[in-house]
Amino acid sequence: MKFIEIGLGNNWLIRTETELEDGTEYEEKGIIGPIKFHSFYIRIWFGKTVLIADFKEGSKIQKKNRKNFKIIFGIVSV
Repeated sequence: MKFIEIGLGNNWLIRTETELEDGTEYEEKGIIGPIKFHSFYIRIWFGKTVLIADFKEGSKIQKKNRKNFKIIFGIVSV
């Protein structure tokens, strides 16, 4: 899966994070294709709490071990 993200809090304003089948992941600056649209999401990370609104999977709240602040708009590509 690929996650194309635009927003504040990541290493780059626009980035692509790729998750491989073995569970490893890596990120690259910019938008890396090809893109096969699966879903759109908004992620707000405030402190150790992450609020996620995914337009296909719904809303959820996650807890993380580290504190951060991010506001991200993203596209999930399969």
